[in-house]
Amino acid sequence: MKRNIKSCFILLAGLLLSGSCTDLDEKLYDRITSDNFLQTKADVIRDFLRPFEHSYWSIQGGATFMLQENSTDELMTLNRQGDWYDGAQYQRVHYHTWTPNDNYASDAWNALYQGINLATNSLEDLQGIQDPGKFGMTQAELDDYIAELKTLRAWLNIRVLDLYRNMVIVTKVKGQTQSGPQVTPQEAFDFIEKELKDAIPALPTRQDLGINAIGRWTKGGAAALLVRLYLNAKVYTGQERFTDCATVCQDIIDGKYGTYALESRWDAPFDYNNSQSAETVFGFPGSFGLTHWQYSSDMYFWMMPYQATRYLGFTDFGEANPKYALQPGRDVDSVEYPFALGKPFIKFQRYPDDYRLLKYKNLGNSKREGMFLYGYLPYVNADGKTDTVRGNKGPYPLFLRDQVGMFLGTPPGTKISDKESNMNHGDHNSGIFPIKYPYYPNNDDNKISSAYAEIRLAEIYYSYAECKYRAEDRAGAAALLNAVRARNYPAGSPSLYKADGSQLTDQEMLDEWGREFLVEGRRRTDLVRWGVFHTGTWWDKQPDADDHTTIFPLGQNVLNASRILKQNPGY
Repeated sequence: MKRNIKSCFILLAGLLLSGSCTDLDEKLYDRITSDNFLQTKADVIRDFLRPFEHSYWSIQGGATFMLQENSTDELMTLNRQGDWYDGAQYQRVHYHTWTPNDNYASDAWNALYQGINLATNSLEDLQGIQDPGKFGMTQAELDDYIAELKTLRAWLNIRVLDLYRNMVIVTKVKGQTQSGPQVTPQEAFDFIEKELKDAIPALPTRQDLGINAIGRWTKGGAAALLVRLYLNAKVYTGQERFTDCATVCQDIIDGKYGTYALESRWDAPFDYNNSQSAETVFGFPGSFGLTHWQYSSDMYFWMMPYQATRYLGFTDFGEANPKYALQPGRDVDSVEYPFALGKPFIKFQRYPDDYRLLKYKNLGNSKREGMFLYGYLPYVNADGKTDTVRGNKGPYPLFLRDQVGMFLGTPPGTKISDKESNMNHGDHNSGIFPIKYPYYPNNDDNKISSAYAEIRLAEIYYSYAECKYRAEDRAGAAALLNAVRARNYPAGSPSLYKADGSQLTDQEMLDEWGREFLVEGRRRTDLVRWGVFHTGTWWDKQPDADDHTTIFPLGQNVLNASRILKQNPGY
């Protein structure tokens, strides 16, 4: 699918470039051109939907997920006895020593701009429709499609702004042979803000679309993008917009942009029926037989040990691959590390009655418990005997632990003589694995059916809480956080924050963002906003020399393709 998407984009680029050499007066009755491409309403709908599939892929494609997670205190891609060393490229991400020659510096830019260009191409097609009645459409329907494409493009643009800061604004692709000039972060911010504000009046609400709301941009989705923009405004432009962020958050919670509600179970926002969840503000629909990018390689399916699928009872995709695991909270002797950042599993253990701390287990009938794989993972093998998940470097059973080292076949609780623990020295026992979206067994009708919840109402509550915290309203912040956190603990749990918010500190706020949105592809953004991405210390990571690493370099391949683009400072 990824190859097909890229092929479509290359074909599109070729068509656009060849158009500049065509005699425009010639009547091409036997060819499809931009003038006769749209013939029916179905053509319009296909044109409208075309950028959405690529955009769904972009949550993990082009290294976007990897860069947002591996550069932080949350995930790691270890050299596991030779596996995943890959020329030390993931170590450079971990240590913030990437260069413009690393492919991922170009990959993320290209992936996002492919989506931007596809959305812009479709926008140009739809904006060129003078008589929507010719296609059996009303003007309101056409205006909706145009507004959704602008919102989709805004979502992609925000991510470029977040990763690279100095970006190109694309408003036209037809007839263009090169990119436009880079704009300042403030200009990019203003453009995105205006696009979203202009789009909202023409967008439907979630209720307008009913069961078809998943995968469609709505008033609530566009407003939530404004929340993201305003929450990070100081990072992007140097100007705080927390007051504006709080206003939009309150409006969303109050139902100004459609009715949403928090789920009562922690796992419901990620379950097989989450496409209809009132907590899903925007998501991409997924299914086993069609598209399911979050379940594909380079995202959650590569966040488990090799044979974990046997423990899960889901083997339709073959064996898994341990590209990603949580960074450790303890050294090889099981002593907790002293640094404040990182240690994601220990941050959950701070509140020991958290339902999410249970070992992940499928319970049958499309139900599961727990969010982590750790310890031994038993399963019944083909001979009907109880076996245990193993790695690919030895016959010993794996015991997954919150540590990194060469434990090999050493039983749990036994100390090892090798005390080295770093990105280049770990085995297949090293690290705990989170499972956010369920992997139900082969015979479960709802396996691999979850939508990808890109924006959840919980994010609006947490963003609003941060605005209140920064305004010294800790009680208000605690109330908002607890409204979400209540579902993670038993009734009356002491783990809920005190009503006065006295437990909240900068570190606790950042820890709580990490708990609720673990492995949802936003950790780098949060660390940068709190000013600790380049100054912080976590496992096998010392502070950076300066702050130029808070944005990525433009890849050398990108620069080679355009003479007018300039490299980001510090690279």
